[in-house]
Amino acid sequence: MTEAQTNSPGRDARYRIAVDTGGTFTDVVLGSDSGDMAVGKALTTYDRVFTGFEAAVRRAAESVGWSGDEVLRDADVIVYGTTHATNAVLTGKIAKTALLVTEGFADTLLLREGGRRDAFDSKAAYPGPYIPRRLTHEIRERINSEGEVLVPLDEEQVRSALKTLVDEGVEAIAVSFLWSIMNDAHEGRLAELIEEILPGVPYTLSHQANPTIREYRRSSAASIDASLKPLMADHLGNLRSDLVKYGFTGDLLVVTSEGAVLDVADVLDRPVLLLNSGPSMAPLVGAAAAPDRETVVVCDMGGTTFDVSLVESGVVRHTREAWLGEPFVGHLTGLSSVAVSSIGAGGGSIAWIDGGGLLRVGPQSARSTPGPAAYGRGGEEPTVTDACVVLGYLDASGFEGGFTLDRDAAVRAIESRIAGPLGMTVEQAAQAILDVSVNHMATAIRQASLEQGVDPRGALIVAGGGAGAMVAAAIGVLLEADTVLIPTTAGVLAAYGAHRAPIATEFLSPLHNDTHAFDAESATRAVEELKVKAAEFAARFDGVGTAAELTYFVDARYPGQAWDLRVHLDEVPNIRGGAADVIARAFHAEHDRRNGTHDAQSRVEIITWGVRVEVPRPEQLKDAVAGSGSPESHRTDPMTFGGASFDTTRFRGVTLGPGGKIAGPAVIDQPTTTIVVPPEWDATLDDRSNIYLTRKEA
Repeated sequence: MTEAQTNSPGRDARYRIAVDTGGTFTDVVLGSDSGDMAVGKALTTYDRVFTGFEAAVRRAAESVGWSGDEVLRDADVIVYGTTHATNAVLTGKIAKTALLVTEGFADTLLLREGGRRDAFDSKAAYPGPYIPRRLTHEIRERINSEGEVLVPLDEEQVRSALKTLVDEGVEAIAVSFLWSIMNDAHEGRLAELIEEILPGVPYTLSHQANPTIREYRRSSAASIDASLKPLMADHLGNLRSDLVKYGFTGDLLVVTSEGAVLDVADVLDRPVLLLNSGPSMAPLVGAAAAPDRETVVVCDMGGTTFDVSLVESGVVRHTREAWLGEPFVGHLTGLSSVAVSSIGAGGGSIAWIDGGGLLRVGPQSARSTPGPAAYGRGGEEPTVTDACVVLGYLDASGFEGGFTLDRDAAVRAIESRIAGPLGMTVEQAAQAILDVSVNHMATAIRQASLEQGVDPRGALIVAGGGAGAMVAAAIGVLLEADTVLIPTTAGVLAAYGAHRAPIATEFLSPLHNDTHAFDAESATRAVEELKVKAAEFAARFDGVGTAAELTYFVDARYPGQAWDLRVHLDEVPNIRGGAADVIARAFHAEHDRRNGTHDAQSRVEIITWGVRVEVPRPEQLKDAVAGSGSPESHRTDPMTFGGASFDTTRFRGVTLGPGGKIAGPAVIDQPTTTIVVPPEWDATLDDRSNIYLTRKEA
């Protein structure tokens, strides 16, 4: 009997639910007001997300003797993370959206910010804009960089353009006028005309979507935000209505790309914040699991993708360069988000042979429907999961996905599509599929780390996701790492991170300044504006019980630099007390840290003032309690490692005791993941039920 079962809450207990809806599985973590925890997962249901959500909650609740119905009805808070918005943008399944721009600036989305990944690829097709030119309308108006009106808004032209949009069947509208960040009068008036002529049609104004000086990022953020409003209103609206029908009366919070959560109403106003929502949570677990390590590489491998993020000295790395799709040809919002690199290398990634006869894996995924062949749901393509079944890693009779794995189906898929054509045995083909996939993951880690000046060989690797623990040691070998950490909640890494996530958002004020010719008046205006917005936001969450934490920052650069750096300040800028010198010193230090050089004599240009408001949510989950005594083995199976067969013992993870050690080869079966310990590795449990994989020669 587990700790949660022996301390099962009474009928009056209250609960907190965190859910991560991925491309293949929906993961949930349940917490009671006594601090007990339960985890579970079920296949994601695309037609009605609540169906898979409910199934995962029931499986988690029943695993510790709770009632799934009571958990859903009596939850105080549900935190919801999803990849729905990201997938919609990447697949183009968005609302039909129009873009209204200043006359003469219709190609902003087409030109992007220049640049290309391969400068010598002359055959690469030029990517199209996020919103097609036929739905982009130029409006006569012009405001200069000082906020002065040069050309008044032509309201008659606006009315004519809006009536045209009716005929075009437009479902959403984005507005991006030049220098609206300095004077939003024209965008504001256009919003009034939209509400008058096209009542009910959602719209986004660029100075609200992303108040940045960079025209492309502001236009792109507004366009993506508007295109997602009908879709996410339907998605989140259906989820909320399903929860209400079930009897849920608590708060529904939604995970954002900033590694935080917001009320569902806030997210519906700015759905652009949902991009990369789900993957932003895993790094929070990595930061908590190893707060004293200088560098932690967090790997989250689900059924569809493999996500990589960095934690430095307990701080999760953020970025404003998170492209949706390939850099330079994808789409960019310029909004701050957790820095996560994703590739199509999950458990459901499909193995295939290219025209040259080479084995490839991904990025296509079998997802939850039909799923890998081993799921027995009609899938015929071989996947990484099928390879793990053939190699013996996954326990076909004890799989916790809500169904029994079909090993024969996995064998048939690999035999017909890979082994036969390549003249291999099924086991050789399965090993090759896994090796190719792991090499993709190791390459993704190297790229994500080295681009940030981090050597992955000196970092601690934290592996999670439903499939991450199966390949963690193999990744460690390729990265020359001696230790890999598998958190106790590895199988539901992002959902557990959502339990820890604060309520947070950022506010920006794009007022230019210069440390050598400091304009105290405009700086005061910017800081005071931020203070008011921060106070209003924090006041909304007084009931959380924890005081809001404010972090001020500036986006700045040296004169002539194309890109700026975000520099965090230790306190509120004292405009009358040497703020220019404080900002300059902080910028020089950050520039040196990031680029290995700085110019202490140079002036610094301040592009944007900002503040992050963070309301910590009280942690209510107990640390997982390990089992006691010797690890319990439940059988020995033949498994393949590196092409050789080994008689391998399977252990039940919940029975391991602190300090307990298991010598590889071995497999540790846990409710939401499977930990593979190859022959060259050992597994050790700490007092918080985290498992460390260590190479024997280390």
